[in-house]
Amino acid sequence: MRSLPRRVPPLYAPFIHPKHTTRIQLSNATSLPPWTRSFHASSSVRVVDLSYRLHDDSGKADGDPIVMIHGLFGSKRNNQSVGNAFARILKRPVYALDTRNHGDSPHDKDHNYIALAKDVEAFLAKHSLHNATLIGHSMGAKTVMAMALRNPDCCANIIPIDNAPVDAALSTDFPKYAQGMQHVEKSQPKSQKEADMLMEPYANVLPVRQFLLSNLWRPEPGGPLKFRIPVHVLTKSLDKMADFPFTNPDETQFTKRALFIRGTKSHYVSDEMLPIIGRFFPRFELVDIDCGHWVISEKPDEFIKSVVEFLQEKEET
Repeated sequence: MRSLPRRVPPLYAPFIHPKHTTRIQLSNATSLPPWTRSFHASSSVRVVDLSYRLHDDSGKADGDPIVMIHGLFGSKRNNQSVGNAFARILKRPVYALDTRNHGDSPHDKDHNYIALAKDVEAFLAKHSLHNATLIGHSMGAKTVMAMALRNPDCCANIIPIDNAPVDAALSTDFPKYAQGMQHVEKSQPKSQKEADMLMEPYANVLPVRQFLLSNLWRPEPGGPLKFRIPVHVLTKSLDKMADFPFTNPDETQFTKRALFIRGTKSHYVSDEMLPIIGRFFPRFELVDIDCGHWVISEKPDEFIKSVVEFLQEKEET
């Protein structure tokens, strides 16, 4: 069953809670594209060259590009199966990125939404990606929202997954995950099983633990496992990941289409946040999926169908 697009009134207007519906639905400096603008005092941020994986259905996907951005502690590997599905179904190439300090992308001491947005903007320019759909989960969701508000010309539409354009505390799980990863790193485990035992007190859900420990690698044969991500940098940046760089929707809006997907068992996009989403993104549509914060991994089929229907609507109009 499809849900209707949700139009949310300004904050001063009476607010009606929407019904929950299921819409089965290399560290080289890179020049910035000409349309970029700086957030506040962001001119000192160094742009890094992002690693990516292209999903193009063996060269048969030649439509407008889709760019996917993972969440905190994730990587491009998290979006491999859905990237393949979008390329096959929509015949659009999908670029799954590693953000700075994640996956195979360079590390940098700055990790905030200014830096993340600039990196992806530079990636779009470097690869001449126009009329793109930007999809992001959690940290990636705030990144694509910031890019859209920063300059709407950078994309055709956005799909933020389980995050909102507000300053809001991260789930207490994330500091625990960071603490656990630091514990694992200091303990220098020799095997994945040992690392799993060390991590279990900090992340008792096995799929989450496997997700976090997927960042481990063995730099030297016979040596201890280490995290390929700079855990100390990301731990120090947790407060910045809770922030959002735009605060005044009367000054900045994205008037193109936006599909917000949230997990009904997650607290990251509450009903009380919908009015501010509507002010920043007046054409936004809302889809609820019966799951927690990890929408893509928990309900991949429903997520894929939601995105496909949204993007196919665009092609039909």
